[in-house]
Amino acid sequence: QVHLVESGGGLVQPGGSLRLSCAASGSISGPYAMDWYRQASGKQREWVALITGRGNANYAGSVKGRFTISRDNAKNTLYLQMNSLKPEDTAVYICRYRESWGQGTQVTVSS
Repeated sequence: QVHLVESGGGLVQPGGSLRLSCAASGSISGPYAMDWYRQASGKQREWVALITGRGNANYAGSVKGRFTISRDNAKNTLYLQMNSLKPEDTAVYICRYRESWGQGTQVTVSS
């Protein structure tokens, strides 16, 4: 089981961009997918995006066209590029690899 640590969150104005990172303590090479989830205050955890071991990506409808998920297996790191951010994107963003979950990084979109 790997340990996952997210970073890159913060406060951004509507329309702005952020790039989140998720660093794994071990190898993420192989066929396993990695995901980003988010959880807004008082709401259930919501799936955001997935990338397969081959690099194929899928997105939730609410972020499609604005967010891009990627992974660098050589650096054992997962990324989420978030553009055109909206206030409703405010949440703790959490990465997942197999049975491992990170602690999350806070993203706040507000003017």
